[in-house]
Amino acid sequence: GDNKINAALGFGGPSLLVKTVENATGLQINHYMGIGFGGLVSVVNQAGGVTMCLPHALHDYDSGANIPAGCHNLDGAQALAFVRDRHSFADEDLQRIEDQRAFLTALLDKATSPGVYLNPFVALPFGSAAVSSISVDQGTHLDDLLKVALALRNPQTGTVPVADANYGTANAGDAVLWDRSEALQLFNDLKNNQQVPSSLLRGTTVG
Repeated sequence: GDNKINAALGFGGPSLLVKTVENATGLQINHYMGIGFGGLVSVVNQAGGVTMCLPHALHDYDSGANIPAGCHNLDGAQALAFVRDRHSFADEDLQRIEDQRAFLTALLDKATSPGVYLNPFVALPFGSAAVSSISVDQGTHLDDLLKVALALRNPQTGTVPVADANYGTANAGDAVLWDRSEALQLFNDLKNNQQVPSSLLRGTTVG
């Protein structure tokens, strides 16, 4: 309907979200994986922390982020504040999404490093904490999760091209409006397994 894409999850759960994204993009989605930040603290602590390098200090009351500039091994509480923070940035949600992608990449890189997955005293508690934070569809198997973890260690990521980051809607508040022509090119390239032009990907840079 006439609402923001993320409303679909609240209205009809993962199945409606998948249908909504498929209708909007023309892409077929075979599996669903939802990562809940509720269990993030335990996951990060079991992994021994995750290193993030921040170009600017983060000080945000709402998220609890209070992290100096520079590289830090974030513990679970710091990581949760980092991925929740949006008020530290001019483009708020768009930068928060980039930070979340960068963090998940760093977390998966840590999780698939020999120091974690070859050490049963680390791997087993980490795996248990991670599984409790992930929801998947019924057709997803353990080997699918491992493939995802390995594939996302060095992903090519980006935001769908945006025409208006503060688009006012009639009944859903402010929204992010895609650039229709560039978005369609991006989706068609993905659908046809073609190389996506770098100009269509915003990329992922820690804010």
